[in-house]
Amino acid sequence: MESLLLDPPAARAEEATLAALLRCCVREVAGVRGLVWSAPPYLLLRMAGTLLRVRAHGGAALRFEGAPERLAGGAWVPLTSDELVRLTSRELSGHNPEFSGQVATSREAIAAILRARAEVVPPADPWLASEQSLVYGHPFHPSPKAHGGSGWLRFAPEAHAEFPLRLLGVPEELVRQEGDPGALDLLGTAPPGHVLLPAHPWQVELLKLDDRLLDLGETSWPVSPTSSVRTVYDPVSETCLKFSLDVRITNCVRKNAWYELAGAVELTRRLEPVFAALGTKWLPEPGYRTTASHIEGLGVIVRESPWAVCTPGLTPTLAGALALGVETADPLAWWSAYVSAVALPVLDAYFTHGVVLEPHLQNVLVAMDDLPREAIFRDLEGTKLVAGRHDLSGLDPAVASALTYDAERGWSRVVYCLVVNHLTEIAAALAGHDGTLLRTLWQEARRLVAEYAGEIGWPVRLSDLLAGEPLPAKANLTVRWARHADRSAGYVPIGNPFA
Repeated sequence: MESLLLDPPAARAEEATLAALLRCCVREVAGVRGLVWSAPPYLLLRMAGTLLRVRAHGGAALRFEGAPERLAGGAWVPLTSDELVRLTSRELSGHNPEFSGQVATSREAIAAILRARAEVVPPADPWLASEQSLVYGHPFHPSPKAHGGSGWLRFAPEAHAEFPLRLLGVPEELVRQEGDPGALDLLGTAPPGHVLLPAHPWQVELLKLDDRLLDLGETSWPVSPTSSVRTVYDPVSETCLKFSLDVRITNCVRKNAWYELAGAVELTRRLEPVFAALGTKWLPEPGYRTTASHIEGLGVIVRESPWAVCTPGLTPTLAGALALGVETADPLAWWSAYVSAVALPVLDAYFTHGVVLEPHLQNVLVAMDDLPREAIFRDLEGTKLVAGRHDLSGLDPAVASALTYDAERGWSRVVYCLVVNHLTEIAAALAGHDGTLLRTLWQEARRLVAEYAGEIGWPVRLSDLLAGEPLPAKANLTVRWARHADRSAGYVPIGNPFA
């Protein structure tokens, strides 16, 4: 503990790591076993026979204050993340020799990010600054900043990294592309008989490139990574570029599967009239380009930038940055505008159009002045079509399968991303320690959603949500412990703030 006091970044990293793992334990381990109790101002839980306590507020967001403690020999003593890892490992069945290392790696990464941020200036662009603000990562993940690979800090958005792209020349006969990837041609010039293909420099280091690909050097200007690490903003083409990375970050290897490349273009075509009907903004992904020799490894998706679609006079801000704190003189008016802009279009996309958006905190930008005015939805990888409501004939079966969810799975994804991952965090940021205000915010959200439900005839799923049906919370700890792919992650039930 003394060494942590002498190293503030390490101390802050330990605090964040402990809090994230403790939230997971409350939600996925002790909570589902009935071993969590409210004893204001504390939340109590039992892990592997040990009683823990922490001061908590913020409802389902589980915002902690002060040091978590464990009961030892009749006295409360500070709890460390290493101790909680051991308690978690004893509580969960099976064996995972990687788990403690992943938590430690994440903690070390947070400390490294904090040190790096102290040495650099954040971007002047307020949108990019918001993208690069998520120092601590997902608040309900046991190792939110765990990375595979090495040398990651050179490319980390949280460290305000900037770097040039690598440029490759692909023989024309090896080019694979769909839609309109023409923005890529603004990045340089390929020699005759070749087509330009930009690549993430980290991915180039990881791959053994086909000898037929020409190395054309680097761009003469840097790009800026956004919150997703592998998606960057290029100031010359004024677009976002989503690259493949053969690196596991949190739960997933961040690679563009071939069917996701094709699916992005297909969804862009299909969703244009849907978003027009919803009356909200989104970031189309009009094209991709890759090479036959590295279809998934070097595939890059072109995505419009938020500044290209945002209404003039408004500033796009990452929702995840807003969850870190909101300053407003009228939190109720701010919240009402926020729910109207973000939640209602997501619900209408599902019920009216059979489209499952994935509105978690890193997939939504909110264009604002003094109030939230419009949402901008992005990242078509997680966007799905409800099975049976769309004609997918003519599509490759693998692409069609990747584009669809059945209605129940789609609804669970909507409720988790929108309510559990998103609205609970924003409400907690607005309310702070004021429990009365937090309840008022949820009453207002319920009023707005109920008004929408009445307009569309009170569908059963929406009626159950407003009646207090338990919410599905993604089980990040469980899937990481089991060492399963992220797509196999299940849900655990948590309390519903609409009730």
